[in-house]
Amino acid sequence: MDLHSTQEWPFDASPGNQLSYTLAALHAGDQPSSGGGFGDVILNYRYQVLGNGESKVAFAPFSVLFPTGDHRLGRGAGGAGIQGALPLRIVLTRELETHWNAGTTIIPNARNTVGETGTTFSYNFGQSFVCLARPRFNALLETVFNRSQQVTGPKTTEWTSDLLRSSRIRWAYNFKNGLQIVPGIAAPVGVGPSSGEKGVFLYLSFEHPYRKAAKRIKCPG
Repeated sequence: MDLHSTQEWPFDASPGNQLSYTLAALHAGDQPSSGGGFGDVILNYRYQVLGNGESKVAFAPFSVLFPTGDHRLGRGAGGAGIQGALPLRIVLTRELETHWNAGTTIIPNARNTVGETGTTFSYNFGQSFVCLARPRFNALLETVFNRSQQVTGPKTTEWTSDLLRSSRIRWAYNFKNGLQIVPGIAAPVGVGPSSGEKGVFLYLSFEHPYRKAAKRIKCPG
């Protein structure tokens, strides 16, 4: 089981500049006998170049992360890396939005569980349709593709691919102090290289009141 926790905060008067951290995982790693533990921690900076939460088109093309983790237990990449992301949101109608995302990650000195090193690359593509059925209820249909390298020997890597389709719902609870809590649940299903995989994804977001709460669920993409 993996658990992910992210906190994202604006550091100026608007949400255009945002810092965040992600506690990437809590799991047993590649060595089940090691028990549970923390995985990579990611520090992230995002700059909103175009639009905002109320715009029909929003574009945030810059993102940098610095992961750390214990590669000896299979809980991390074993080295610092850089990630670029191109998330785009387009409002099609009052009730329908579409989100697009493309990203790549480079880790120059990744390590496997036995300490062998190599440079790894990965890229990902995501697309979703978001139905704003109610101001505080969304239904989503998502497709995510990931292709990444893993270190298999000294300066040797191997590519793996994942393709998932997911149906998801999320809803919001708004509080007088501006806090918004957004739970959600999804049912991802593997297709293509991930055929036969099934799962359940639980989601819980706390949108803190740096300004007055929005009338609709904040859609991060």
